Amino acid sequence: MTNHIKIFDTTLRDGEQTPGVNLNVKEKLMIAKKLESLGVDIIEAGFPAASNGDFEAVKTIASEIKKSTVAGLSRANEKDILRCWEAVKYAEKPRIHTFIATSEIHMKHKLKMTKEEIVKRATEMVAYAKTFMDDIEFSAEDALRTEPEFLVEIYEAVIKAGATTLNVPDTVGYRTPTEMFELISYLKKNVKGIDNVDISVHCHNDLGMAVANSLAAVEAGATQVECTINGIGERAGNTSLEEIVMILKTRKDRYSNFETSIDAKQIYSTSRLVSLLTGVQVQPNKAIVGANAFAHESGIHQHGVLANKETYEIISPESVGRNADSLVLGKLSGKHAFVDKLKKLGFGDLEDSKMDQLFGEFKKLADKKKYIVDEDIIALVTGDAAKFEGKVKLESFEITRREGKPKAEVDITIDGDKKTGIAYGDGPVDAAYHAIKELLNDKFELEEYKLDSITGDTDAQAQVVVVIEKDGQRFIGRGQSTDIVEASIIAYINGINRLYKN
Repeated sequence: MTNHIKIFDTTLRDGEQTPGVNLNVKEKLMIAKKLESLGVDIIEAGFPAASNGDFEAVKTIASEIKKSTVAGLSRANEKDILRCWEAVKYAEKPRIHTFIATSEIHMKHKLKMTKEEIVKRATEMVAYAKTFMDDIEFSAEDALRTEPEFLVEIYEAVIKAGATTLNVPDTVGYRTPTEMFELISYLKKNVKGIDNVDISVHCHNDLGMAVANSLAAVEAGATQVECTINGIGERAGNTSLEEIVMILKTRKDRYSNFETSIDAKQIYSTSRLVSLLTGVQVQPNKAIVGANAFAHESGIHQHGVLANKETYEIISPESVGRNADSLVLGKLSGKHAFVDKLKKLGFGDLEDSKMDQLFGEFKKLADKKKYIVDEDIIALVTGDAAKFEGKVKLESFEITRREGKPKAEVDITIDGDKKTGIAYGDGPVDAAYHAIKELLNDKFELEEYKLDSITGDTDAQAQVVVVIEKDGQRFIGRGQSTDIVEASIIAYINGINRLYKN
């Protein structure tokens, strides 16, 4: 008998809590559509009560996603749950995910509530959520530091109140795989009615064991794993979707009775999409999706791989969508080949007008680069999502040197009025930023600047991510171009426009 393991992706909620990440509605929707194409069962779209922006993002995603369940997170109170319902009700398959802490340290120091009060609140709020829909998930926050007997009590109570999924979070990434296996086994044995609901786990990676703990939970009987693309999330991150999926897929000798709905060949393109939109680069030695995941440096390994790939490769690059020998596009490539590539990368649901626009941008890029690879195509799609039109628009710029010091002359429009700024700096980017800031005459500050190469070739596109700070608020800007200075200016103006839109 094959057991279906539901993949609950929380990239847009817990993943967005990664320090420095701030996605707008357009970017979140693009990620949500890619997750749906990937085959994710449940997309946790956000925390509707957290802000109006989060509410609008969840509502938009709920309205657009058709195949995956769309969940919203809420605290265990009527105001949060009502707000969550108002956002997710537009989904074909909506879910309310409500939570309350159950560990002694949380109850005593954060909630200042007794066990009896916690159980009462949880059951009342699950029952309240149930008045809106059938699919209700309940999380006992910090479950892995909660007394097992109390978990049994509260889980039994919320099942009776109507919960259809019980989440068991290792909120601070404290436990080991053995402890996780033992707890899930204990709950399955002692919680009345647990066989009629899904058992979910939400593991954090503070001790580097999120994937191992999630796998142990599956072995013990969990039917849902909560995870993120690239394992992003608060502090050390969350369970990595690509790792848990590929473990179950690769180790069929041990997990032949487990399967997921994930289209593994879209894993790499999804990873790149999330990385480019969030500005969080994947570490080179990251399993499955890192730049070095399939690189073989030593002579012994290279010889073995050439003789038989299975000597040192347990996963083929092609199985996760990393096709080294795939169709490479160039300036002579036509629209048919370009559209075919988009579809293979999981972006086949784009409207015709958007396809036409991206093809035009592709042709411009092809005039600058000899070859266009998959990463370039993904970057075109993400670059379109990251565009943020507003108060400031770049017209042109010129960088020169005078007595060895860079001089920038930047033409911009501010609310439609063209202005020219001239400034010197320690480098061309610094000079350009000074020129723009002097024209705006504002007190915002550049808090962070990060430059990465989208591909490894000599004519690679650069992606720049900046963080602009004003009055304690942070605004992220992104830009990409084969010209580093241009990418830097685009990112800076992008961040400024987000600041003024706020």
